[in-house]
Amino acid sequence: MSNALIVIDVQIDFCPGGALAVAGGDQIVPGVNAMMVDFDAVILTQDWHPAGHSSFASSHQDKSPFEMIEMPYGPQVLWPDHCVQGAEGAAFYPGLDTSGDLIIRKGFRSGVDSYSAFFENDQTTPTGLEGYLRTRGITQLTMVGLALDFCVHFSAVDAARLGFQVTVDRTQCRAIDMDGSLAAAEAAMRDAGVTLI
Repeated sequence: MSNALIVIDVQIDFCPGGALAVAGGDQIVPGVNAMMVDFDAVILTQDWHPAGHSSFASSHQDKSPFEMIEMPYGPQVLWPDHCVQGAEGAAFYPGLDTSGDLIIRKGFRSGVDSYSAFFENDQTTPTGLEGYLRTRGITQLTMVGLALDFCVHFSAVDAARLGFQVTVDRTQCRAIDMDGSLAAAEAAMRDAGVTLI
């Protein structure tokens, strides 16, 4: 059985000082780097939005960050502008080892957000990660990164639904925890068969 480490969105905008900072997001970098040697493959994801993305509050008149709206694919949190393609905030956090096997970019379609490393938020448009893992013969996944209650959560649930054995190492994740989102995410992951350590 081959195992892969999936490093979710450890980017400048998700760390302290960034546009959508997760408290303590920068603190996981040394631990994530140290874990990489223990896996057959290392895949990093990168949030990669075009300017004016539909998930940005600034793209909707009279809307503020963290409001909810209905999109054609369902409910969507509106975010501050973040991880805009080519901008400094979209870069990986300084010091993160990016010499892994694959970098997969997500959220680059202007009309749909993408929390999961496997599917965009419409739950049907694939990112290509599943095919990559299957052709590599990888069956076990360990996930770390930002934010535990959004992109890590959705990635872990999708991976479990696709039949992978999934572990989330909470020591190398940080959460936004917006209105109880962390507890809800952890319950959803457990219900999906994800192992939380």
